[in-house]
Amino acid sequence: MRKLASIQRVWKTEPIDGADKIELAHVLGWQCVVNKGQFSPMETGVYFEIDSFLPIRPEFEFLRATSYRKTDIMGEGFRLKTMRFRGQLSQGLLLPISAFSVLSDNMDIGSDVTELLGVKKWEIEERATTGGTVIGTLPYDIPHTDETRVQEEPELIRAFAGLQYYISTKMDGSSHSIGIDENGFHVTGHNYEYKDDGSSSFYELVNTRGYRETVEAFVRTEGLKTLTVQGELCAPGIQQNRLRLAKPEWYVFTIREDGKRVGLFRMLEICKALGMEHVPIEEIDFDLPSRYPDVEALLKRADGDYPKGGKKEGIVIRPVDPVFCPLISGSLSMKVVSNKYLLKDDT
Repeated sequence: MRKLASIQRVWKTEPIDGADKIELAHVLGWQCVVNKGQFSPMETGVYFEIDSFLPIRPEFEFLRATSYRKTDIMGEGFRLKTMRFRGQLSQGLLLPISAFSVLSDNMDIGSDVTELLGVKKWEIEERATTGGTVIGTLPYDIPHTDETRVQEEPELIRAFAGLQYYISTKMDGSSHSIGIDENGFHVTGHNYEYKDDGSSSFYELVNTRGYRETVEAFVRTEGLKTLTVQGELCAPGIQQNRLRLAKPEWYVFTIREDGKRVGLFRMLEICKALGMEHVPIEEIDFDLPSRYPDVEALLKRADGDYPKGGKKEGIVIRPVDPVFCPLISGSLSMKVVSNKYLLKDDT
């Protein structure tokens, strides 16, 4: 589970040119703008990641003018986004542990205080963008599609040492999946399964393209018990349509056969057999750390534009063949979201 709020060590502070009252503090692979002198190197603090939704409480009231949000789904709170102060990016929020009476100074580095402080992940309600009647949560073989950001776990870069890896384009849309198991055919969004009642734009795409019939035939031919195909639905009306598409498209990024994620070349083979588009593959090479040794190098690699000119969300990096990673207790994979994209994000 993602640590939206955690105890972390400030490993470096540095001044901001022309600023007398603020400076930069570096935490994990992130940098935050803080009050000058608020933290010393190697001191600990409470770090809140971008995309955190902070509750209404006195400690966060200073954010009201810039970050207050209220929605029917999320309720009231303060949304953290990447911001710029005096030309410097501030990615998240760093506050002293002493600001919170429920925390103590002797907490371990990395302690997760998300629930303790009532922090939630900011999410645009998927039903508001793709529609549909919810019939349940995700089936057992369709996992959530959140990728770990490299800034959260910089050590992931070293985990790619000596491996063949690939970089794919992170498509800016809404996560949707198709699955078949012993209970039948499933169509889901990021969090829910949907009913085929004519109200889901993704189900409409599935029906129009005959995906159900194609997938069911493939499962029979291959002798599989389960098959899960996960991708990003991009279309006018979803996010800000940065791909500038005239009609919906679904880009596959993960396929699971009988519960196991397949490698890159098997994924491409299955996509071809099913007549499905996959995410663009930008690069295939060996030994990621030798080419991109740190977070800064990967952030530069993530910048760019989609073919029709919108700012690219970023990149996803995986081994060509799946590898288990203890750091994230799952298949090795990470995303690098472009800072230029984040600064353009007004959603």
